[in-house]
Amino acid sequence: MRRDASPDLAPETPAPAGPPYTSPTGRLVGLDLARGLAILGMYSAHVGPDPSVGGALGWAMEAARGRSATLFAVLAGFTLVILTGRPRPRTGRAGRQAVGKVLIRSFSLIALGYVLTSLDTHVLVILSYYGVLFLLALPLYRLRAAALVAIAATSALVMPHVLYLLRAAVDDGSWSDTLIAHDPLARATDSDGIVELFVTGAYPVLTYLPYIVTGMAVARLDLRRPGVVGRVGLLGGVLAVSGYGGSWLALRLVPGALEGVREASATGTAASAWWSDAVGANPVPGMPAWLLVAAPHSQTTLSVVANTGVALAVVAACLIGTGRSARLRWVATPVSAVGSIALTVYAGHIVAIDALGTGDLPDSAALPVLLSFAAAAMLFAVVWTRCFRRGPLEYLLHVLTMPARLIP
Repeated sequence: MRRDASPDLAPETPAPAGPPYTSPTGRLVGLDLARGLAILGMYSAHVGPDPSVGGALGWAMEAARGRSATLFAVLAGFTLVILTGRPRPRTGRAGRQAVGKVLIRSFSLIALGYVLTSLDTHVLVILSYYGVLFLLALPLYRLRAAALVAIAATSALVMPHVLYLLRAAVDDGSWSDTLIAHDPLARATDSDGIVELFVTGAYPVLTYLPYIVTGMAVARLDLRRPGVVGRVGLLGGVLAVSGYGGSWLALRLVPGALEGVREASATGTAASAWWSDAVGANPVPGMPAWLLVAAPHSQTTLSVVANTGVALAVVAACLIGTGRSARLRWVATPVSAVGSIALTVYAGHIVAIDALGTGDLPDSAALPVLLSFAAAAMLFAVVWTRCFRRGPLEYLLHVLTMPARLIP
């Protein structure tokens, strides 16, 4: 069974100069730290111990599942805004060139995602979904934060229900098979193509769209101001409590909800469905009680709200912490370095999983393998970023987007 993950790209961040949130090179160090934490969380989901080990380790493994992917999706919104102009969107020729660069990046991510998927590891590669997300969110890049918040909130309320109905329709009819049979992307990639990207896949863009739009909205704010970042963190806490708490209450107050979720779950688990991936991600169709679940991969409104809250809280904590404490910035340097070349270390770890065959190792080897992967990524990232501005794949993307400079 494949597991979740997602990388965000880490472009050069032309944040406004001034303390306390920018590095000497102009990068928002807190964002790199958040990316790095998400990368390590992704590693834990792919090669780390199963949450069933229990205790603090099991809780940490459970906390990383799904939430790392959604944190990356929120950070993807920052990436899109950075690429198209921050704090103000680019216009005129510069705007057209920025759009061209994003389009090239999007299709490059889609292609790279399918290449990595062809390695046939247990990892559910998110890059292709990311590429589509960039394409869908690109038309919104000129909007102000308030409009982006409205779109994110509306899509969080509506899209999970649309996805639920579409997945039920896939199970009830043959229309999806017909669409897949005529989909050139499906034929070229030996996948379910558009149907998988939008409906049946692990990271359906319908329910991941709110994350990237939320990231775009936050990126439009003046993150140099501690008060602004603090309010983002507070909002994140409120959303997380609302999502998880709302699910916990609904599952216990709505008659038959727990039993309905238990029947819908592929694992027969319901008690922890308000926060844990133990409930599974592919429910039996025709069980509306599933919409009350907030597990990170459940693709419900409550899960989108909760996951968004966790992501915003993490981003705010990273921005505030690195802004106020030079010691924390120094201690977190290896993790921040990982975040600054996120695409490279993401793709690299999938190649390593395939080459080393870690999926065939006994459970007792999971923790040593996880620690080895994390240490190798941090060591490589620190050494590389001391010598180069961009990671290897980040540089390749930079080169691929250079023709966009010719756009008149």
